[in-house]
Amino acid sequence: MDQLQPEKVIITGISKMQDNFDYSMQELAELAKANHYDVVGETRQNLDRASGATYFGIGKVDEIAELARANDATTVLVNDELSPSQLRNLEKQMKLHVVDRTQLILEIFANRAASKSAKAQVEIAQLQYALPRLHPSANKLDQQGGGGAGGLANRGAGETKLEMDRRVLNKRIARLRRELKEADIGAEVRRAKRTENKLPVVALVGYTNAGKSTTMNGLLDLFADHPETKQVFEKDMLFATLDTSVRQLTLPDNRKFLLSDTVGFVSKLPHNLVDSFKATLAEAANADLLIQVVDYHDPHYPEMMKVTEDTLHSIGIENIPMIEAYNKADLRADTRFPEENGNQLIYSARDQASLQRLTEMITSRIFADSQVNTYLIPFAQGSVVDFINRETGVIDTAYEENGTRIKTTVNPIQAGKLRQYLIED
Repeated sequence: MDQLQPEKVIITGISKMQDNFDYSMQELAELAKANHYDVVGETRQNLDRASGATYFGIGKVDEIAELARANDATTVLVNDELSPSQLRNLEKQMKLHVVDRTQLILEIFANRAASKSAKAQVEIAQLQYALPRLHPSANKLDQQGGGGAGGLANRGAGETKLEMDRRVLNKRIARLRRELKEADIGAEVRRAKRTENKLPVVALVGYTNAGKSTTMNGLLDLFADHPETKQVFEKDMLFATLDTSVRQLTLPDNRKFLLSDTVGFVSKLPHNLVDSFKATLAEAANADLLIQVVDYHDPHYPEMMKVTEDTLHSIGIENIPMIEAYNKADLRADTRFPEENGNQLIYSARDQASLQRLTEMITSRIFADSQVNTYLIPFAQGSVVDFINRETGVIDTAYEENGTRIKTTVNPIQAGKLRQYLIED
């Protein structure tokens, strides 16, 4: 928002017999704050289903409008995605700006997108959201935000103009998808180069603001060369970053793996947005190991875990080994950490002992098929020695009459490349 004072809003929703309705409304308030709104009031309605015309019952619509005016609020946030007709009817009856949950999340993503790919992905989702909401007499595209949609407000209406707007939006979506496809080809090439020697890939996934970036930065501090130049952005806010960051970590024994930090999830994440971000989440889809980072301090963490798992399932990320990493244990007075139990770890991303334990859990899984071999490399084959020192986990080196004797940890692909130099230890 460009205003000096944040826009005042009322948050609203209907229960629809939801078990986690209280949490969902609390999260809506957090989303509002993340978009720099000032929440000045809240109202709820206990209904089994929404009204087809106005989402709320008629009496509730009047009550919301009165509450908004009493608190000088100019916008009403609704905790569900509204149909185009519901949105128009509510705005007409309340004479207030209405933003549904989907549009709110899209606005946050649009404000946070930094890379060209992330911006394109968000804009596609915004345009897909806007398409069915084009209306010959009340085009709200100027209020929807999002790149190419901004200049398409329909002033002076008419069916011909409406169809033209739809064609323009569809063309823009098609062009953005082509650009993303080209960008994805480039990303695939980079992924192929990174994994040329079969470096294992570990992906951090989880709910927004669970501590994925803090975990990544903690591991970089321990195991990256010049970690200060490789830190990823972290902040105590929803959707602090939308771009996937990939860094190489080198362990003390010289074994290496790639660690990626992915976009966070939230309940009721817009379907179009999830679909658009499949390319961004490709690092997770191609990972050898997932680490689901959980905000263990938040009492709603079981719901957050279910949202994460459902979202991963919806984009086809399945059957990848996972560590459940329960973060922020330092904020719970009743909890000891680090504590490991099978594939679960209770830890704090700001505690070095916790990060060391997490690293041990990672390495025991991604290097499970590694082997310790001894090689004798002729002195004339210096490039092979360089490869071993650079890419494998060297344990011991000795110089003998016939060449350099190296004991090292290798993965199956590296073992295949070095087979001709293998000797009995």
